[in-house]
Amino acid sequence: QVRLVESGGGLVQAGGSLRLSCAASGIIFSINAMGWYRQAPGKQRELVASITRDGSTNYADSVKGRFTISRDNAKPTVYLQMNSLKPEDTAVYSCKIQTIDVFSREYNYWGQGTQVTVSS
Repeated sequence: QVRLVESGGGLVQAGGSLRLSCAASGIIFSINAMGWYRQAPGKQRELVASITRDGSTNYADSVKGRFTISRDNAKPTVYLQMNSLKPEDTAVYSCKIQTIDVFSREYNYWGQGTQVTVSS
């Protein structure tokens, strides 16, 4: 079983920064993509950023230039550095990883979510 533990959320003023971490543990043969999603009250969950095994990244237009996703395959952990935060970034942020087993079957795992609140 794979377990994801997130950390780094909290309350910050507009213009501030936060760094989210998501550490994976358990029996993992290989990790493919890793990503961060968020869900604000009354809204659907949306992709914030993702990163492939070879380091290719993808960002939502709303966070481009402000957020940076990175990963450490040795740990394995995915990070989200969030700068110039805005009140509209307030949401529950969840990480997701896609693993592959020895038979090349894919599995998706989610973290429990961490609250990010940006005050104006």
